[in-house]
Amino acid sequence: MLGGQIFECPQPLLAAARGSKPVRTMVVNAVNDVVLESARDATVAGIIEPVLVGNLSEMRRVAERIGWDIATFEVIEADGEEAAAQAGALATGRGRAEALMKGHLHTDVFMKAVLNKEAGLRVGQPLTHISHLTVPGRAGSLIITDGALNPAPDVELKKVIIANAIALAHALGNARPKVALLSATEVLSPKIPSTTEAVELTKWAKDAVQDADVDGPLAFDLCVSPEAVKVKGVVSRVAGAADILIMPEIVVGNALMKMMTQYMGACMGGVVLGAKVPILLTSRSDPAAARLASAALAAAMRNWEKREKV
Repeated sequence: MLGGQIFECPQPLLAAARGSKPVRTMVVNAVNDVVLESARDATVAGIIEPVLVGNLSEMRRVAERIGWDIATFEVIEADGEEAAAQAGALATGRGRAEALMKGHLHTDVFMKAVLNKEAGLRVGQPLTHISHLTVPGRAGSLIITDGALNPAPDVELKKVIIANAIALAHALGNARPKVALLSATEVLSPKIPSTTEAVELTKWAKDAVQDADVDGPLAFDLCVSPEAVKVKGVVSRVAGAADILIMPEIVVGNALMKMMTQYMGACMGGVVLGAKVPILLTSRSDPAAARLASAALAAAMRNWEKREKV
């Protein structure tokens, strides 16, 4: 990390993730130290009950190296990335887990297994990725979408992205999140498609979204800086206090979330919503704290869904 800070999973996120019992979570290809450390940390924190998928001898060696006894946990033996991904997705689709965690394997291999019809994880909704970032020394957190899955979402897909992000904010205890539609300017410009889309989405949200405030287009400074809002004279319920940033496309979201982790020491958790269960989509280079944060997001979402159904 370029900034030199140490990643740390925020305690409020862990608190939001704790439910009546740990969320049974399929950990796919749990064959290296970071993956098992994050599964161990999430288990010790009372967030997940792991089901470990991978080469059994490798998992045992790694577990012994990090000092974690995995003898009491369910194990699904599978040798190699593809086999582990297929076995984990299939078992989760059949109800053996309430969340699915990407371990030490390539994202394309993991997602191919998730999207396979035989796995039974698709429920007819688009899948959307959400990042939750907390910066050391700064109050609150920021939710960013979609920096890892959908390259160029159109207006209809952005409606789903907005709804999923709001649901996650509710799951984390924010009853009425402020949603900013990010662009390069707050002024409508036909030359900048994200501004015209933001205007359309803001109008849609007035009738369609009852449990959040949605506004845009807004440049980044107007999303997060009350001072910028004051100087520019912008009137908005969202400007200067956004909880959620809706990205215009994947490059902006990917760059922004990685800048926050690399230069600001932010702890980033990532989760994919829209499938049968929450999916923890982490990078193989993510530290254990980020993976723990991702597990916390999935657990919070699953617990909230259960409460909503009661």
